[in-house]
Amino acid sequence: MEYSIATYFLYFLIIAICGWMMEVTLQLIQKHKFADRGFLIGPYCPIYGCGAILITLCLTGLKEHPVGLFSTAILVCGVLEYATSYIMEKLFHARWWDYSDCKFNINGRVCIETIIPFGILGVLLIYVVNPFIFDYLAKVPQNILNIVAIAMAVLFIADLIVSLRVVTIFRSTTKKIDKENPQDNTEEISKKVKEFLKGKSALNRRLINAFPKWTAIIKEQGEKIKQKTNEVREEISNKAYEMKEGLNDYANGVKEEITQRADEVKKTVRKGIVITSRKVKKEVRKRNKR
Repeated sequence: MEYSIATYFLYFLIIAICGWMMEVTLQLIQKHKFADRGFLIGPYCPIYGCGAILITLCLTGLKEHPVGLFSTAILVCGVLEYATSYIMEKLFHARWWDYSDCKFNINGRVCIETIIPFGILGVLLIYVVNPFIFDYLAKVPQNILNIVAIAMAVLFIADLIVSLRVVTIFRSTTKKIDKENPQDNTEEISKKVKEFLKGKSALNRRLINAFPKWTAIIKEQGEKIKQKTNEVREEISNKAYEMKEGLNDYANGVKEEITQRADEVKKTVRKGIVITSRKVKKEVRKRNKR
C-alpha cells in the first residue's frame, strides 16, 4: 500500500523515538544510569528510523519468507550502521562508537551482538509494528497528518542544526588541543577534549554521555597515512631490489652463456685447425714420397 510522505516521516519519527527508548532502557539495565542516547538532542535515534524505512520499503515483499526477511534485515541494518559510522567519522574526524572489543566485528563499526537483534527487530517490524502504526496513521485525516509532519519536521531540522553545531565544536576543540599537545597520543587527546567540553555546556556533556566511546582520530589518521606511506615505500624498495637482483642474475647468466659459447667456438676452431694441419702434413708426406 502507498503512503504519503507525511505518513512515512511520522513513521520514521515514531520508530526513532522507540529506538531511543530502547537504547536508554538498555543503558539503565547494563550500567544502572540514565544516558540521553543519540546524536540529536531530542528523544530519538534517527538510525532506527532510517533502518525501519529501508526495511519497510525494501523487505515487505519478503513477508512470506521469514528466514529470508530475518537474514536480509541483518544485512540491511549492518550496512546502514557501518555506513553511518564511516560517514560520521569522515565528517567529524571522530569515532563515535567502537565494537573492536566485541567478537566478530568489522573494523569496530558493526558486530554480531548488534546486527542479530536488528534482524529480530526487522521481523517484528514487518509482522507486528508496521501493521499497527500504519493502520493507526491511516485513521488520521491527511490534512492533520500534513500539519503535524510539517511541525515535527521544523523541530527536527532545528535540532539537527543545533546538534551539528555542537559536533563542530567537538571537531574544532579536538584540532586545537591536538595542535597544543603534539606529543600526546590519540587517547590522551580524546580525554582532554572530553574534560574540556564537560565544562562548556549541557549539550556538550550530553553528547559525551551519549557516546562514551567517542574517540578523536586525527592522530590515528596521520599515523595510518604515515604507516601506509612507509609500507608503500618499503614495498617499492623491495620490488626495486628484487628487479635489480633479477637483472643481475639475468646478466650473469647471459655473460656465462656467452663465455661458454665462446669457449666452445674456440675449441671448435682449434680442433678444426688441428685436423686441417694434420691433413696438410699428411698430403705433403704423400707428395714427398712420390
